[in-house]
Amino acid sequence: MKKLNVVGRQVGRLRYQRGWTQEMLAARLQLAGWIISRSGVSKIENGSMCVHDFRLPFLAKLFGVAIAD
Repeated sequence: MKKLNVVGRQVGRLRYQRGWTQEMLAARLQLAGWIISRSGVSKIENGSMCVHDFRLPFLAKLFGVAIAD
């Protein structure tokens, strides 16, 4: 299966390092203004959901990393 994003592995790693569940990450993203479900987070992590460039700042801010990370 073709991967639809290149950030999924990093999102999963950063989430795991913080001890967050996919549900917790989805809730934090929702509070930041990105309406996403736990299954959406799962799809990002496994590469089956496209993550558009304008969504990257949500992830970077939430994880406290640079967008390039």
